[in-house]
Amino acid sequence: DPERMLDSYPIQLSGGMRQRVCIAFSIATARDLLIADEPTTNLDVTIQDQVLRLIKDLVEKKGASLILITHSLGLAREITERVYVMYAGNMIEMAATSVLFEKPFHPYTQGLLASVPRLTGGGFAEGIPGRIPDYRNPPPGCRFEPRCQHAFEPCTKAMPPYFDVGDGHQVACYLYQNGQEDRRNA
Repeated sequence: DPERMLDSYPIQLSGGMRQRVCIAFSIATARDLLIADEPTTNLDVTIQDQVLRLIKDLVEKKGASLILITHSLGLAREITERVYVMYAGNMIEMAATSVLFEKPFHPYTQGLLASVPRLTGGGFAEGIPGRIPDYRNPPPGCRFEPRCQHAFEPCTKAMPPYFDVGDGHQVACYLYQNGQEDRRNA
């Protein structure tokens, strides 16, 4: 009932209905860019699927670009073409989605993917040791350095620039300052 929806306050709508209203506004304004910030958070699986189908349809039919902000690795893998991984407010790795999930380079991205529970293969998901840095007083170098098992001297001094590791894949990690050379194997 569109009339009732227009006269309703957000608190009067379910989470899924609020998401649909936001998507409807996006469709109605026919923009070239859709920014979806945690579009499936706190929705049941059925409603998540409906919201995802609406987003995919909008992107495909309108030719719109999508910026998806999410903590859901499965959602990112399913709906995106490129992934940009952030840690403590900094972009640390960017690649085509299939490439990043196949071969992550940054130690945080590797830990993040290893922390996802698997349905097959047994064993437990691994966590990332340590604590996230204080945003008010971050470490002087790489923000992941205090938690990184591969950290070495340059990591403590300055944030690493982006290093190209091939196929449009970039990583902000001193381990890869010489391309794909990986100090973990040195």
